[in-house]
Amino acid sequence: MASKAVYSHRDPMLKKRDDFEDILEERRNSSDLRYALRCYTPVLYKGVSPCKADTLKNMVLQSDQLHYVINQVSKETGRAVDDVQEEASCILEEMAQRLQLSTVRFFAFTLSKVFKTLFRSICVNEEGIQRLQQAIQEHPVVLLPSHRSYMDFLLMSYILYTYDLALPVIAAGMDFMGMKFVGEMLRMSGAFFIRRSFGGDKLYWAVFSEYVKTMLKNGFAPVEFFLEGTRSRTSKSLTPKLGLLNIVMDPFFKGEVFDVSLVPVSISYERILEEALYAREMLGVPKPKESTSGLFKARKVLSEDYGSIHVYFGQPVSVRSLAEGRVNRCQFNLIPRHIPKRPSEEIHSFVNDSAYRLVRAQEENMVLKPWVLLASLLLQNHHQNQASGQKRGMALDELTEQAVWLRDLSRQYGAFLHWPDHTPPSEVVSSSLSLHRGLVKVSEGRVQLALEQGGQAGPGEPHSAVTTPEEELLSRAVIVLSCASYRNQTLHVFLRPALLASAIHAAASTKKQEVFNSFSFLRNMFSNEFILCPGATVQDFEEACYLLVKTGALQVTQQEVVVTDRGHRTMVFLTSMLDPFLQGYQVVCRFLCEETTEELTEKQFIPAVRKFIITHLLAGRLRYTEVLSSDLQKNTLAALLRLGAVRKIKGAAQGTLKVNKVMVNSLEDTLGGKLPTQKAVVARL
Repeated sequence: MASKAVYSHRDPMLKKRDDFEDILEERRNSSDLRYALRCYTPVLYKGVSPCKADTLKNMVLQSDQLHYVINQVSKETGRAVDDVQEEASCILEEMAQRLQLSTVRFFAFTLSKVFKTLFRSICVNEEGIQRLQQAIQEHPVVLLPSHRSYMDFLLMSYILYTYDLALPVIAAGMDFMGMKFVGEMLRMSGAFFIRRSFGGDKLYWAVFSEYVKTMLKNGFAPVEFFLEGTRSRTSKSLTPKLGLLNIVMDPFFKGEVFDVSLVPVSISYERILEEALYAREMLGVPKPKESTSGLFKARKVLSEDYGSIHVYFGQPVSVRSLAEGRVNRCQFNLIPRHIPKRPSEEIHSFVNDSAYRLVRAQEENMVLKPWVLLASLLLQNHHQNQASGQKRGMALDELTEQAVWLRDLSRQYGAFLHWPDHTPPSEVVSSSLSLHRGLVKVSEGRVQLALEQGGQAGPGEPHSAVTTPEEELLSRAVIVLSCASYRNQTLHVFLRPALLASAIHAAASTKKQEVFNSFSFLRNMFSNEFILCPGATVQDFEEACYLLVKTGALQVTQQEVVVTDRGHRTMVFLTSMLDPFLQGYQVVCRFLCEETTEELTEKQFIPAVRKFIITHLLAGRLRYTEVLSSDLQKNTLAALLRLGAVRKIKGAAQGTLKVNKVMVNSLEDTLGGKLPTQKAVVARL
């Protein structure tokens, strides 16, 4: 750790972000039919002419790479080459998209109707669209949208159609295939379907990667996939998955294309369509299977108001410039291109770092609405009230004053906040509260979470009388987790300062080195929970110091970190932000020390830990209902596995876990701040 902090990194205040334009405005003023049938002639990469789906399939089936693997599989399994070739052809048939303009036009028409009903506006940064248009003509393009809702990929294609841009081919999970009619419709609007996991299936992997690379290299269409791999149920960005990113970078590594442009896209929903569904899912109320009839049941959704959506197309990132000085491409000249080979350690770490940078770029361009600040404040107030036993919520004018304070703080931290500055703050607050009236209750000038409404049935569900304390707890938890998902949208803004605030609190010392050790421990512990770039601990520490010094909450010298008098309020807010996560990790550690038997498997882990937490919550021993989130529990387990405090036993029953209770116990103590970052633990991590 350098004794002298050099704050060389950019001031987040200086970020210039583009303006938005509402694409629904025109739809409200002109004919949807004319829009759906208009002349659509997008420009493609290097002006290539679009390619028929069948031609594309033949190119894949005849590629050297696939032939090599087919012969390999045939040798290994003793099956006839034709037989394996036939299987490859079937895999491709199941996977391939069949983009048809008529389907796209059908979607353009129906989605216009749906979007106008659901949303007040869909705002897009036009400069981002212009940058994308330029990029598509110069290099193969990969679109990387954030993933918070089923809506995401329909929305992306809708926007690109609106701006006369080439429609992307989209990697979709197989679960959509089960929706017979809809699955085929999605296929005809550019979706190609992949199995969620195909482990050691060499042939599947070869067909899949060759298919994606063929589309990319020839520039037939931009390729679109979700870096996070699946929808985030919590509105936090998920740890990026590297499979597809490896595949799309491969043609560049092998010198088959000059460059590849990666375009991060940030989609921010003011109100998430699936909010209650996600909360129930994390509480163990199973999610409905993807089915077409489920979609029509969701028609009740159409009568609701979901506010606005902001879609921000980020700066295209050149793989060539990312790789400069990092990747030596000569290694790829040593064997023929068509022979598949596992990525080297160097390539793996390069792809991993790039993935984190891209997810950070998505986070930074997420538009925050006033409601996410209100949700953060209301949750903290709810937790304080629970601790003191009072149930009155907070006064509306107090909430407004705190929201204005938080608005200014978040802007100083570089948040991309859409707060209407020409409207009185009290109006901004009341209109936000009314849009989210399912989650909050306002009466007699006071605001609180609508926990009494927690028992309400969701769309298409019968109303049932809530009876047992456990059911009551879970129905309250639905509201708390829904609010938490909005608070989570602000986490990337406050995360680094919050880790520092918690570190100062835990270290119980002003010595910079001890605070840094504490920060480093927490950051390491939470690296499955939040997007923290590998190897950037010192950089994150310096960024956090910089922001807290800049806003007057800290004074930092070479040896000391001291909280100022006026910094107290900020520090309390920041530590309260991380507290539910700290308690969540502690309670999982407690469970593993007290309750584990020799036979605990990964599959039993969530139900068992949930039962343990419910007991403790009902007994009043835990402060945060949020610790019921299965997402938090899975991330804790992932962190403990990464740190070696829990191991998977090889050869035992499916995923049996072996717990090192001494280590788990000392991690729990350090998380609880009982031991000022024990040197032993820091050394061991």
